[in-house]
Amino acid sequence: MNPRLQTLSICVALLACIAAKVNAQVAIQGETIYTAAGEPIQNGTIVIRDGKIASIGSSDDINVPDGFKVLNAKVVTPGLIDAHSTVGLSGIFNVEQDQDQLERSSPMQPELRALDAYNTRDELVAWVRSFGVTTVHTGHAPGELISGQTLIVKTSGSTVDEAMIRETAAVAVTLAESARKSGPASPGTRGKMMSMLRGELIKAQEYSRKRKSADEASKEPPRDLHLESLAKVIEGEVPLLVTAQKAQDISSAIRLAKEFDVRLWLDGAAESYLLVDSILEAGVPVFVHPTMARPNGELQNLSFETAATLRGAGIPIALQSGYEPYVPKTRVVLFEAAMAAGHGLSFEDALGAITIDAATILGIDDRVGSLEVGKDGDVALFDGDPFEYTSHCIGTIIDGMQVSEAVR
Repeated sequence: MNPRLQTLSICVALLACIAAKVNAQVAIQGETIYTAAGEPIQNGTIVIRDGKIASIGSSDDINVPDGFKVLNAKVVTPGLIDAHSTVGLSGIFNVEQDQDQLERSSPMQPELRALDAYNTRDELVAWVRSFGVTTVHTGHAPGELISGQTLIVKTSGSTVDEAMIRETAAVAVTLAESARKSGPASPGTRGKMMSMLRGELIKAQEYSRKRKSADEASKEPPRDLHLESLAKVIEGEVPLLVTAQKAQDISSAIRLAKEFDVRLWLDGAAESYLLVDSILEAGVPVFVHPTMARPNGELQNLSFETAATLRGAGIPIALQSGYEPYVPKTRVVLFEAAMAAGHGLSFEDALGAITIDAATILGIDDRVGSLEVGKDGDVALFDGDPFEYTSHCIGTIIDGMQVSEAVR
């Protein structure tokens, strides 16, 4: 394409996006509004102007401007956040053409970007959106030692650039049986897994050192996408997202993070209740395994009470849909939170685990996760208690635009 035409098309797209947000003038009235930032508001109103929350409070105190679209719901919450998913890479049809969540050609490929594989138009994205999920941390699935990078996106937008909140959220590592190889291929054992990871992180340390010390007399080393990705981990720019279920693998992940002084997000952590003190001391957050995951293999010791146990100990947690190898390839965090609430987690903590707590761990709480003035107008509407089986999500709002009216 001609460069001028390409620039013009980009400008047109940006102007269209801006125009859509400018036209996002909506007011939401709810019998109960859970803000995730304080006490619930009874008979409250939220006014969203140009995609941002302009005011929130009692309906007696909030004036709805003329011309604003008014939506009503029994219960209103912040838009839900899925702390770890493969939605947008693992497609709804479960055929080779829409399964981009895992590249099997090499055990370590940190240079693979979820950004380049995410499909905003996949029907699975729309499906989770209809349950009030407005933000997902998604990317390459567990299954290789280093499977690639993750990103954070809204569940709306025509392109990944429109949907994107963070281009690179983490580098995904798997310390689990699914990443082990059979026969002479590596890694075949836990010891080999850790050795290979250490070796790559040492290389990344040296690569980072050379880049930082480069001057006119000493040119920067040639670009290496593999090492550049890991250098971001070494330099603290992004964390390692380590999927580990068994206690010994969780311990190895914590030890590795301490050895290289890198940030760590624990993913899954089915046996984390055995290591509460170690996880708490390490200051590591946990994306708790989906409660409704099948309890077999390395998940055989999972507990429905893990979320409550970790939260009660003061460990930051968030809930996730995770990756499913069978159709529809994902779960729904709304239901995961309901299950956690039924097994020891309070309503407030369960809601927090899919809103503000998830946003805080992911580092996006300045934009999403709670209903506060100045934050993005992302809202979920329900006809009853969100965690009751008989209740439904009746609307989803992203940046002040109603993106779903389905009753789920």
